[in-house]
Amino acid sequence: MSDLMAAWRDALAGAGGTDPGGVAGAALLARWREPHRAYHDEVHLTAMLSTVDSCAAMADDPDLVRLAVWFHDAVYDPAASGNEEASALLAASELAVLGVAEEKIAEVARLVRLTTGHAVADGDANGALLCDADLEVLSRPAAEYQIYTAGVRREYAHVPDELFRAGRAAVLRNLLELPALFRNPELAARWEAPARANLTRELATLTA
Repeated sequence: MSDLMAAWRDALAGAGGTDPGGVAGAALLARWREPHRAYHDEVHLTAMLSTVDSCAAMADDPDLVRLAVWFHDAVYDPAASGNEEASALLAASELAVLGVAEEKIAEVARLVRLTTGHAVADGDANGALLCDADLEVLSRPAAEYQIYTAGVRREYAHVPDELFRAGRAAVLRNLLELPALFRNPELAARWEAPARANLTRELATLTA
């Protein structure tokens, strides 16, 4: 927890904000530790922050990307729609209280909303890094990818198997139909092929 709180304070400070006593950061981290989360949890948060740290030079403002990572799944209810919009609104309200400038708040909220469909415009360096970090899990070795998919299924335990398979298959098809999963050329060179192999393999199991 101490490392994550240090990462939170550093990103917030880089955006011009402060969190006296770490109260806001602790409350935000508590959201990521909610018991219904099996994939969209503290591990996912940590992995995304690590990716942004290692690729910070790819962003125009890596601290704003880091803050978007913290907020992008802050509101997460698998049975509800509009989680990304609710997360963006939470980011806007929280960061205003913490002293972040209005234009920077607007950018963080914009980035959070991008994770709804991962549609990034050309030249959007911040958005490209955020979305690439969010989808990085798709490129992991098969065993790790299976851990990810098992976590997603647990989060949707309320959905009957037949409906889940159909819905998940639709998501995978949409991803596979994208001209590119990853926007940064360096990351695409490393992640695109294994990600597509994982998606194709999972889709085959769902439609067999």
